[in-house]
Amino acid sequence: MTAPPSSLDLGPMVGVLRPIGLDELVERASLLTRLDRKYMLPVSELPLFISGLGGDVQVLEMGGERDFGYRSVYFDTPDLDGYLRTARRRRRRYKLRVRTYLDSGDHYFEVKTSGPRGTTVKQRIPYDGDLWRLSPEARAYADDVLAGAGIDSGGFRFVPTLVTSYRRTTLFLSANDSRVTVDTGLTWTLPDGTGLRTPERAIVETKSGRAGSEADRLLWSLKHRPVPISKYGTGLAALRPGLPAHRWLPVLRRHFPNLPTDPTALHGSAA
Repeated sequence: MTAPPSSLDLGPMVGVLRPIGLDELVERASLLTRLDRKYMLPVSELPLFISGLGGDVQVLEMGGERDFGYRSVYFDTPDLDGYLRTARRRRRRYKLRVRTYLDSGDHYFEVKTSGPRGTTVKQRIPYDGDLWRLSPEARAYADDVLAGAGIDSGGFRFVPTLVTSYRRTTLFLSANDSRVTVDTGLTWTLPDGTGLRTPERAIVETKSGRAGSEADRLLWSLKHRPVPISKYGTGLAALRPGLPAHRWLPVLRRHFPNLPTDPTALHGSAA
């Protein structure tokens, strides 16, 4: 599958930045346990944000490319235990997904759980199984990681529930060894093909320790505040309007002005 199209070419904005390779980025800012802050921006505001970050910013570059296609297949129980734990703000939350790096074809199975004091812990292993059915190795890994987070998943059955795809540019802020990701061209698709595209919005995510990075401070000065957006949770809330979704409805109504007011009208073809 080819990478999803982006509604905005970030090339001119990041082309002047110094590159950083993946190995160095992982060494200096892997941040698998981190505090994530997510912001919704109109794509028209990305040039102002990126140019305002200053001269200590580097951009991830691999194979001469500086933005990359991602696809994630999320797994949950048929009754959406993982989704509901987050929607209802349960202390023990989790997400399971098979993430594909579309440019390289690499696949990873990832388990995200809640850490102390609002942090997110991500653990992952390489994955070479069926993208639509968890391999026995992935299932065993999920059960082990979830058990370590206090979640007994032995009786759970996991099925694919949502697919997301987007383009990502990753920035490294050397002042405090933090990362910023900029995702554009986001598409949400249910297993039955029902989908939703959001070409006019970008998700900017800062990944740092508890103290905000210079990227956070810049966004605050531009009148942007963190919002409770989850690619998984928000996507399901949009595409399955019968679900409990109070946590994400304000984000959908404010930042996706082309969505109908009536959530029952959100269904449509992804094509």
